[in-house]
Amino acid sequence: MTNVIEADGLHRTYSGGFEAVGGISFTVPRGEVFALLGTNGAGKTSTVELLEGLAAPTRGTVRVLGHDPYRERAAVRPRIGMMLQEGGFPSDLTATETARMWAGCTTGARPVAEALATVGLTHRAGVRVKQLSGGERRRLDLALALIGRPEVLFLDEPTTGLDAEGRRDTWELVRRLRDGGTTVLLTTHYLEEAESLADRLAIMHRGRIVTAGTPAEVTAARPARIRFRLPEGVPAGRLPLGLKAAADGPRVEIRTYELQNALGELLHWAAAEDVRLDGLDARSASLEEAFLEIASRAESFDATDRAALEEVR
Repeated sequence: MTNVIEADGLHRTYSGGFEAVGGISFTVPRGEVFALLGTNGAGKTSTVELLEGLAAPTRGTVRVLGHDPYRERAAVRPRIGMMLQEGGFPSDLTATETARMWAGCTTGARPVAEALATVGLTHRAGVRVKQLSGGERRRLDLALALIGRPEVLFLDEPTTGLDAEGRRDTWELVRRLRDGGTTVLLTTHYLEEAESLADRLAIMHRGRIVTAGTPAEVTAARPARIRFRLPEGVPAGRLPLGLKAAADGPRVEIRTYELQNALGELLHWAAAEDVRLDGLDARSASLEEAFLEIASRAESFDATDRAALEEVR
């Protein structure tokens, strides 16, 4: 499978010495949705700007569609679409006028009406940008990113400001684009969005990738959980010794890497002891849980580093 995005040892340092991207490497094959996740300040947007050719890396190399997107911009720009965190469109133009202006600067642009219809803005085509809601402006941003029929689409927080219906519509559109062969790289704060859309993902912290893989691979490294409440008079100490349980009064949580086996053992014990498990809830680790664990661990490491630095001082 051909890689259409390649980052190798990528660094980006701003004036003053702040390193926003600290030597990351990854590839994205054609027709894949790849998500970059991370807390605020993790380096996601700084990375995407390098891939889009909006800035040159301090060190390392970037290739998009086989070209350096910064130095060979003319070869790359007509084949990619970009949705930035903020579009910055003239507020007095209508949605149609804005799209028409953008189409005039785009090679092989699709019809304006088609672009607006793709994102559900047909009924707002004649409305001035300043009168559009925040979610509608994000839809307009997406329409302009798609107007050139891009081979590679960069989406920076694409559903911020959208309501639940708009977010789901955008997800369906991204899936259709992927199925049609478009490669999509997105950043998002919505972990459900990444879990639903991404074929693969990378989680960044302080400019570095701390874990990467498919959503299933990232979550599989974290334990599943079983939660329930025990009846009055039944202590957690009666649970089978093979189940590593933590109890807070009648509330019990079991963490396990063998969810099916642990749940089977628990249910067999409950049936044999005639114990009702109220509020029984068993589920594999979610991407949100994995993300929060990684972020917490990384912050802990940072605190240790800061303490060590203070000792040296």
